[in-house]
Order: sequence, then C-alpha cells, then structure tokens
Amino acid sequence: MIRAGGPTLEFKVHFSNGDKGRRRLKRGARPTPPSVKPGRVPRISRLMALAIRYDDLIRQGIVKDYADLARLGGVSRARISQIMDLLNLASELQEAILFLPRTTKGCDSIRERNVRPIAAIPLWSRHREMWEKLTAERMI
Repeated sequence: MIRAGGPTLEFKVHFSNGDKGRRRLKRGARPTPPSVKPGRVPRISRLMALAIRYDDLIRQGIVKDYADLARLGGVSRARISQIMDLLNLASELQEAILFLPRTTKGCDSIRERNVRPIAAIPLWSRHREMWEKLTAERMI
C-alpha cells in the first residue's frame, strides 16, 4: 500500500532510440547535441573529401577502378575522373580546399570548374601561383 506524502525519489531521465525503432528510457539528462556552425560546407570541399575517400576505397581493393565508382555513384566515368583529378593538386591546396570557410549566403566563392585548370598542370609551384590568384579574385 502506498501512502500519500511518503518519500519521493527524483532523478532525470530521457528517451533515446534503441534497436528496431524501440524507445529506451535512459538515466541522466538528455545529452546536448553538438552545435552546428551556420552556413554550409562548400561543394568543392565535399568533392575533395569524396576524392580522398574514393582513392582510399581503390587502394584498399574495396572498389576495383573508376568505372566501378561511376556505376556505384550513378555518374559517368568522366565525372569520376574530374573528381579524382582534385588529388593532383598540391597537398597544401587540398588542405585549403577542405577547410574553406562555410558559405552563409549566395554561391560558393570557389567552384570546382575554377580549380580544374589548376589540377591539370603538373607543377605544384604553378598550382600555388594560380591558387593565390584565384583566391585573391574571389576574396576568401
């Protein structure tokens, strides 16, 4: 028999997603989600990350070649080649592309088609010159 006014236990609980869509009762306060910076990651940054990931898949033998990547991605082999050509850029340019500032409004300041001519040149010293010119024009 429960009496009114007896001892009371209080503690924080929250629900989380469990297996097969079940809701689970968890002890403690609800974890705060990580804060997301405003804006979006530029498309060229996402393509650079994709090229690095594709290269890793090919090196590990998970995917045989660019044709397999094209079939899996539902794009042409030429498009895969364009994306993979980003790996020909000087390493510091690849890093700069990966860490471009987020786009908060309007179009991305640097587009892939602006970077393709740079990747087509075999000299990394020339890459740096062309990158400096491109970023100066785009005011990054």
